[in-house]
Amino acid sequence: MKNPYEVLGLKKDATDQEIKLAFKKLAKKYHPDLHPDDKKAEASFKNISAAYEFLKDKDRRRRFDAGEIDATGAEKQQQYYRDYAGPSAGSHASQEGFASNEDLEDFLSRAFGGMGGGMGGGMGGRRSGGRSGMKAQGQDVSYTLRVSFIDAAKGGVNTLQLPDGKTLKVTIPEGAEDRQTLRLKGQGGPGFGGGPAGDAYIELHIQPDAHFVRKDDNIHLEVPVTLKEAVLGAKIEVPTLTGSVSLTVPKGSNTGAKMRLKDRGIRNRKTGQKGHLYVTLKVVLPDGDEPELAAFLESWTPRKAQNPRKEMLS
Repeated sequence: MKNPYEVLGLKKDATDQEIKLAFKKLAKKYHPDLHPDDKKAEASFKNISAAYEFLKDKDRRRRFDAGEIDATGAEKQQQYYRDYAGPSAGSHASQEGFASNEDLEDFLSRAFGGMGGGMGGGMGGRRSGGRSGMKAQGQDVSYTLRVSFIDAAKGGVNTLQLPDGKTLKVTIPEGAEDRQTLRLKGQGGPGFGGGPAGDAYIELHIQPDAHFVRKDDNIHLEVPVTLKEAVLGAKIEVPTLTGSVSLTVPKGSNTGAKMRLKDRGIRNRKTGQKGHLYVTLKVVLPDGDEPELAAFLESWTPRKAQNPRKEMLS
């Protein structure tokens, strides 16, 4: 991902509110629903969502501003076993780890000499006595992966770009949750002396969607309707996770009216049952002048007098 500030068109000193407003503006502009089959717009939307998700995390933003992590959330330096070596480690360890198995064995002999068989704890591996039989498990590594709301809800396969330029294919389970951690066995640091590779732990960061909001296994969606549709009733198209469906708006509907689309939510990973999609209506007036509507309202006298602000003023 590019610099998240640049993606949102912001400066480094932007406030939380400015970040939120910039995301909303750009998300509406590039949302895939407005640009069907436009891969460029889809990519822009994903970058915008990823940048917002990155900057709204106060700790990650602080660490990025301090230069501790890059725009992917990866640490700027990998310490590996160097932390155990002390000041003399410079001749044996580089940023990538030990230069060779021999170097690692020399270090382990010095640091753990006389301990005999097993070695665990912080090293995350084992060794056997003697230089020729030395084995060590590779280091476990941790990454964060930005996942779109739709991909998390429906499941799919995402590509994780690693700091060294390599990529990992990550299978996102259906109904994945924010901050859920996936384990990819054997995808961590390489083993030494024939030892097994470490594991990769992927923390999922679910990006917000411009329209859908998840609450448990249910999805909530606010849908605007015209005054005519609300008063007279209508059939309208509304988006779901699997495409648009037809929804009947009852006559006399008001802002806040809520309808349920059964089993259109997110599948529960334990029970296998799906949640529901709740649609909340929002009545909107037409854009521009509508002289006929204004004339009608001026001559119209409601059958029942109404003060919608009564409870607020009591």
